[in-house]
Amino acid sequence: MTSTSSSLSSIEMSQLWGSYINDSALLCQLSHFSVHTDDEKIKALLLKCCELSKGHLKTLKELFDKEQFAVPYGFKVNEDCYLTSSRLYTDSFYLTYILHMSRIALQTYSLSLSYSSRADIFSYFSECINETGELLRTVTALLMERGEYVKPPEIPVPTTKGYVEGQHSLSGFIGKKRSLTVIEISQLFANFERNQLGMKVMTSFLQVSKDPEVKKLMNRGIEIATKHCDILENKLIENHLPAPISSDVGITESTEPTFSEKLMTFYTSSLIGLSVGYYGQALGVSPRRDLGINYDRLIHELLLFSEDAAQLMIKKEWLEQPPIAPDRDKLIHE
Repeated sequence: MTSTSSSLSSIEMSQLWGSYINDSALLCQLSHFSVHTDDEKIKALLLKCCELSKGHLKTLKELFDKEQFAVPYGFKVNEDCYLTSSRLYTDSFYLTYILHMSRIALQTYSLSLSYSSRADIFSYFSECINETGELLRTVTALLMERGEYVKPPEIPVPTTKGYVEGQHSLSGFIGKKRSLTVIEISQLFANFERNQLGMKVMTSFLQVSKDPEVKKLMNRGIEIATKHCDILENKLIENHLPAPISSDVGITESTEPTFSEKLMTFYTSSLIGLSVGYYGQALGVSPRRDLGINYDRLIHELLLFSEDAAQLMIKKEWLEQPPIAPDRDKLIHE
């Protein structure tokens, strides 16, 4: 990366620190995936993903060392991933997981890039976007080739244009409801898909976890994700749109420990945080009142669940401290 003498901003610190944590966690999952597939194309893709994560971690560590920035502990393959355990997921799961992680990463990297003022940080996130875009293209093509890509609902192409007329376009409880816009459809569909994947992930974690408190958390997460899938799916069906059809995303019958309890709880907490953000985004672009009320309720439920997950991680000493601003009041009174 291009060198620079300016100091890191708080946002750059935040994005770099988070990137290191996420890549270290993802590498643990991808490493296990890569040793448990016989499909040559999928193995090649998984190994490529591993190399990308390793490259990111190496670059980030070098940058942290140069800045005298404490390298996050994150996750370690030899501590948080049990490569010799039995296979936990099917090939279809691997591809669907990479698809969603690529989509999430592209959004995260775009935000990181937009707030990067230093040339070397800008260059790093720009490269990450290019790599992830190519990865998304590859996994999408592979899913389509296998007939496993789940397409969003289709509606006729508009042949006219105009402006919204009447307040009924905002209604959703009383009187005639207007049809959903493509923006609202896309949010319902995308949030349904993410909840469905989250439900599968937590089910797999519940299956292999040996910690009663972690199992309790996963059980609750599955119940919430199932409920949210039903709500989102019903909104599509009510509007005479096809309900999303799940691809063959599968979990094996293995009950052997596959990932550390810490890693599984971290991923569950991360999924909660992502869902809150995506629901907030959906709330902002869904003017129909019934949709807004639904998203508001779902967010509130997730925030309560998020607090429980955070409390468990703190209790187990699994929640790593992000960079924090100096406590000026404490310093003044010392």
